[in-house]
This record gives sequence, structure tokens and C-alpha cells, in this order.
Amino acid sequence: MSLPPDTTGGGRKGAPPLPTSEVGARLRIVVMRLHRRLRAKAGDELSPTLVAALVSVERHGPLTLGRLAELERVTPPSITRVVAKLERAGLVTREIDASDRRVSRVGITPEGAGLLQRSRRRKAAYLAQRLDTLPPADLAVVRDALPILERLLEGHR
Repeated sequence: MSLPPDTTGGGRKGAPPLPTSEVGARLRIVVMRLHRRLRAKAGDELSPTLVAALVSVERHGPLTLGRLAELERVTPPSITRVVAKLERAGLVTREIDASDRRVSRVGITPEGAGLLQRSRRRKAAYLAQRLDTLPPADLAVVRDALPILERLLEGHR
């Protein structure tokens, strides 16, 4: 798969390919802008920190506060505050572990799962709308780049 001219030559036909550092810099900016737009389109009434924690609970839960703090790479006191906010909003529940009453596990509620589902639907609809504006050849390039971008993230968090 070859990249479109505006990526390999910086927008100039016949220009030499961009150095890897420049490709990385441009990719970083595009990803940041896309992330910002998706966040705006999601209509989330939660902060990015709360959404990230809720997603982790959905993916890995029910889980202990300690495990959630590890996943989110924050301190235990910070995750306790985050979970308290999510719990007050009715998005997660905290239950005492039956085998060790000193441990509580956090799980997502139907309201929390619904919030994430609505957010994902809005983001996907926005992306689909934007992708629909691309010429078929450009859309094919984006589609072909997906496995490559996914490989960039394998094994990294």
C-alpha cells in the first residue's frame, strides 16, 4: 500500500518522502485533533478521567480499586475519588468481596454501560459522516492503514 502524496511528500508532488520523525509529528497532531473532536461529539457530561475509569471498569470489571488504580496509572487515593464520583452518578457500584471483606470491587451499572454505548454511537456516527466525504480511493487508504495503526499500539499502554 502506498501513502497518498500529501503524506509522503508533505503535499508536494514529486517531493521526497517525509522523514519518520516528521510523519510521527504529523500523526501525533492529527490524533490529538481527532481525539479532541470525538470528545466534543460524544456529548459526555463526564471528564476524560472519569470516562477512562468507567471504560476500564467496563472492560476489566468487576475489579478492585487497587487494580483500577494500576490500570489508570493513578494513586489509590485518586482512584477512590474517581470511583466515588462515578458511584454518586449511578454509573458504577462498589461491592464488598465475599472472600475478603476488606476488599471492595467496582462494577459498571446499566446506566454506566448505557452512557458509554451512547457516547460510542455518537463518535462512530461522526467518524462515519466524515469518512463518507472522502473519495473512494482515500477511504481505501484509511481502511488499509487501520491494521498498521493497530500494530503500532500492540503491547503498549
